[in-house]
Amino acid sequence: MSAWVYLLRCADGSLYTGWTVDLDRRLARHAAGTASAYTRSRRPVELALAMPMADHTAARREEARIKALSRAEKLALVAASPPRARRRRAAPR
Repeated sequence: MSAWVYLLRCADGSLYTGWTVDLDRRLARHAAGTASAYTRSRRPVELALAMPMADHTAARREEARIKALSRAEKLALVAASPPRARRRRAAPR
């Protein structure tokens, strides 16, 4: 796996979708408030779903597909994912 698509559950209950090639580093940046203006003001964030992708092109396509979903569809995607795809709270290092 060389890329990831992920969904974060923010402190205000909103969902954030992104992609990365280094999931642990990206989660640490979200937790520190340096990854995204959106998540900076909605911390703490918790990883709701992480999906491995073959490459960054596939990850960007899947990110766009997920962003086009409704909130209910995103929540259904998280609920339908295997438990191992749901990881942990993004904690600052």
